[in-house]
Amino acid sequence: MPELKTTLRSNSNILFANLGAIFVVIAWGTSFLSSKVLMVSGGFTPVEVFVYRFVFAYLLLLIFTYRKIFSNNWKDELLFLVCGLCAGSIYFVSENYALEYTTTGNVSLLVSISPIFTTILMAIIYRFMPALNVIIGSIIAFIGVACIIFSAGESFEINPKGDLIALCASLSWAIYTIVIKRLTPHYTTLFITRKLFFYGVITSLPLLFIQEAPLHLNLLFDFSQPHYIFNFVFLGLFCSCFAYLIWNEVMKILGPVKSNNYLYGQPLVTMLAGYFILEEQIYVLGYIGCVLIIGGIMLSDKWQIKKS
Repeated sequence: MPELKTTLRSNSNILFANLGAIFVVIAWGTSFLSSKVLMVSGGFTPVEVFVYRFVFAYLLLLIFTYRKIFSNNWKDELLFLVCGLCAGSIYFVSENYALEYTTTGNVSLLVSISPIFTTILMAIIYRFMPALNVIIGSIIAFIGVACIIFSAGESFEINPKGDLIALCASLSWAIYTIVIKRLTPHYTTLFITRKLFFYGVITSLPLLFIQEAPLHLNLLFDFSQPHYIFNFVFLGLFCSCFAYLIWNEVMKILGPVKSNNYLYGQPLVTMLAGYFILEEQIYVLGYIGCVLIIGGIMLSDKWQIKKS
């Protein structure tokens, strides 16, 4: 009987973890629309959007975790710094700067390679070979991402400088995924997420202060234009605070490889959000991409580790 209860509890955790991953993908997939409102309509720079939303999320989490400020040792503190860099400043800044040197399609596609980098790093560090269905499912989902990205007429052009920067963004997220795995057994998800936001902000502040564009923080308090504060709260509360909390818990339950495969669904969510909110057209290639992404994620959903 106790074994049955343990099994049911485990299955319940896995179910909620999968649902949590879907919620996060939806939040991150629609975050592009809110960021677009702030940057295009309000004039916010990409660095501003990132720093403001992470500061907001950090302060929220600090309310619930103020009793413990530092990690257990300096080694872990350095690992948290790496997490803040890789999942925060390096990822977002390199993704945005890559757009200056290469096409949007290139950046979108290359950043989507992150789950593949994660699988490779896990295989090297922990010396295992993922099951065949994981590899095949990941490839199918990646092809689906490419279909969606290029369905609206984008083309892939070789631009070494911008493409390498985009790959840096992808690799940085994969490194964060590996590093966070070492911290989850020793700290709460609340604490881990708060530290991530802290170091993400600290390492991005120099970029905010040296940018030539003026700050637009005053627009968030201009209640005659509520769409700015609405989109900011959505980014800070749902896409940063809640999404990262849930995502770190999802990785603890599902593991890095399976969790990151859900990230292939972001372009799918962005495409659907664009259709329903911005009335953007979906082309045949986009529908094909939907099927491939969902099928690839389902195929790689259940996997076993084969020791080398």
